[in-house]
Amino acid sequence: MNPAQKALWFIESHLSSALTLDEIAGKAGVSRFHLVRAFAAATGFSVMRYVRARRLTEAARALAGGAPDILALALDADYGSHEAFTRAFRDHFGLTPEAVRSSTRLDHLMLQEPIVMDSTVIDTLPAPRFETGKPLLVAGISERYSCEGAAAIPGQWQRFHQSVDHIPGRIGKVAYGVCCNGDDAGNFDYIAGVEVLDFSDLPREFSSIRIPGQRYAIFAHRDHISGIRRTVNTIWNHWLPASGMKAADAPSFERYDEAFDPLTGNGGLEIWIPVAQ
Repeated sequence: MNPAQKALWFIESHLSSALTLDEIAGKAGVSRFHLVRAFAAATGFSVMRYVRARRLTEAARALAGGAPDILALALDADYGSHEAFTRAFRDHFGLTPEAVRSSTRLDHLMLQEPIVMDSTVIDTLPAPRFETGKPLLVAGISERYSCEGAAAIPGQWQRFHQSVDHIPGRIGKVAYGVCCNGDDAGNFDYIAGVEVLDFSDLPREFSSIRIPGQRYAIFAHRDHISGIRRTVNTIWNHWLPASGMKAADAPSFERYDEAFDPLTGNGGLEIWIPVAQ
């Protein structure tokens, strides 16, 4: 994957953490000089301008939803004080944080949504293996997305990693990214979660899903996580039609074992696609 894609993934999955240009360049595997030019060429933004715009956008969204503590939002956005955050917010949006919170509206603001990573196809997709998966109970953080909004999934994983220790009855170290409950408009639920024994003691802030035993075509994605859209696109638009197989009406999921490093995005994962028997 190219440096800009790696940088986008790292920024979105660490948006509420302290970020520096050196750190982002390091995770992208290039120098500061290289990343600044590669990122601008790919997105039209400087790296840290994009970081700032994304953080302020998420803060605006929270304020329109009634967030009571502006200082907490300022700190989450990596501003050291209420005053510094207010100046940056007003410079960016032309309104104060208090005004946005009072209006409860976002339609008059120029929000910076996540930039969608590359979804072109892969020329040579490794052949899948086939396996009948056992039933799974998965619990975790759930969000509903449109096709256009799926670029926010890395941020969902960050929230998951911050809360996973509060999920009771966890089994093993594997994490799952489950796509389910899709509709004809392309909207779907995505659950970042882990396998659990049962749902009886699950706190209310977590969602759950029962995945039935099912036959799967299992694809290895060995590249950086930022390229997963390319692999998924190739599976659904090229491999599946050419295979003569039919997708089953069941959840599909990503499987992240202990080799995957959520800090760097390296280590690989598996994509499990349910297929009709």
